[in-house]
Amino acid sequence: MATPEPEPGDPTGGPDSGVAWVRAELQTPTLSALREVMTVGNQVGPVIARRAGLSHSELDALERLAERPYGPAELAKQLGVTTAAGTQIVDRLVARGHATRRKHESDRRRTEVVISDSGRAEVVGHLMPMFAALGRLDAALTPQEAQVVTRYLQGAVESMKALL
Repeated sequence: MATPEPEPGDPTGGPDSGVAWVRAELQTPTLSALREVMTVGNQVGPVIARRAGLSHSELDALERLAERPYGPAELAKQLGVTTAAGTQIVDRLVARGHATRRKHESDRRRTEVVISDSGRAEVVGHLMPMFAALGRLDAALTPQEAQVVTRYLQGAVESMKALL
């Protein structure tokens, strides 16, 4: 007995039917460009970390610490590592002079990790050429173009967060 042909994009119609629809949909210029941004973006961190003589986790920690201080356990959670591994990352950053430990301002029993000037310079120094180029690109957008790009990127973020 012959199996009926599945509808295009029907994920229950066979092992490859849903995938074929996704592949066809991902051939649009905007989705191809977004996929390339994501691919290249995933390569930036490891390359910058190597250039700086840091592990990818150490660079990730510095980028997070550049935003605000973190407690060691909180930083480990943000990095997706165990508390012990997080402590080792902080120890290495402190040893290099890229971070310091200090007493938490409101709860003196707690410790927080703070990026140092050299840690900030390490991150900014390697990433500044990219940020400057992106700033120029952003400045070249008309207000209407910026609205469209912002709406698209926010929608892309929400689509990805839905998977999390």
